[in-house]
Amino acid sequence: MLRKLITGAVAASTVGGFALLAPTANATTVPAAPAVHEAATRAATFDGLTELMIQRIVIGDDVAASKYFSGKPVDDPVREQQILDSVRQSAVQLGIDPDSTAAFFQAQIDASKVVQRGLLAYWAAHPDKAPTSGPDLNVIREKLDALTTQLLAELVRVDHLRQTGLRCDISLVVSIATGEIRHHLDALHRQAVRTASATVC
Repeated sequence: MLRKLITGAVAASTVGGFALLAPTANATTVPAAPAVHEAATRAATFDGLTELMIQRIVIGDDVAASKYFSGKPVDDPVREQQILDSVRQSAVQLGIDPDSTAAFFQAQIDASKVVQRGLLAYWAAHPDKAPTSGPDLNVIREKLDALTTQLLAELVRVDHLRQTGLRCDISLVVSIATGEIRHHLDALHRQAVRTASATVC
């Protein structure tokens, strides 16, 4: 089901892009529509991808709170393998490299663990700072699945940029710095962003 949603979302975006770019019958020059220009700008940077990575990292706070109360371990090999298998198959359907896609999502999983382990250790040392309730992990996973769909669509958009060497590195650094400032991330979450972004370029 997740793969069908991913493929449909990307296909709809692509069809929309062609519709906006199609010339009219009587026009010799068609100015770029704002939506097309915005899509092109996003594709030329990692801003969209970085924003989604940070959103996923921040959800790690809720995962940590849930596991704090449930006592479940940070590592969940079965769930992780399901995610990696799913994104590999989706990558093939979307025309991007399945190995690099799986590596990217492994980095997202690892980034979430950075947050979870950091918060659980902090709460163990400072019980007065610990959360007073734990969110439903199943509800959190629905949010993470939705982000997986969006992240895959964004990987398709920036696939060419990931192959540009130094340009990729520079663009990623700029997008990360902007995202960290916008979200006012602390040291723990900035460390998680570094982990999440390790396989982008």
